[in-house]
Amino acid sequence: MKQAIVVRTDLGMGEGKTAAQAAHASLKAYEAAEDDAVSEWRRGGQKKVVVAVESERELLDLNEAAERRGLPAALVRDAGHTQVESGTLTALAVGPAADADVDAVTGELPLL
Repeated sequence: MKQAIVVRTDLGMGEGKTAAQAAHASLKAYEAAEDDAVSEWRRGGQKKVVVAVESERELLDLNEAAERRGLPAALVRDAGHTQVESGTLTALAVGPAADADVDAVTGELPLL
């Protein structure tokens, strides 16, 4: 079991902003996951991987792919208080779910 967190690199967010957006995505997807998946993920150490995309379109396409597979997924839209405009899509989390299911959506993406 794992969770993949996908962050946009085209926005020029600083390291702290990127970390905050990844955390938002992780928690939102965790809250959307079924209890059995969450329990198994917790027992396995809550494995996460953070990967990168270069556009909003890529983020949306990955979200659609996760939804088609029935995986928990969560997009993050920024509030716009600091580095990006309000409503900007910044990150996506997929899972927790079986490694192979998450990899089917995000496995070809480069690590952040």
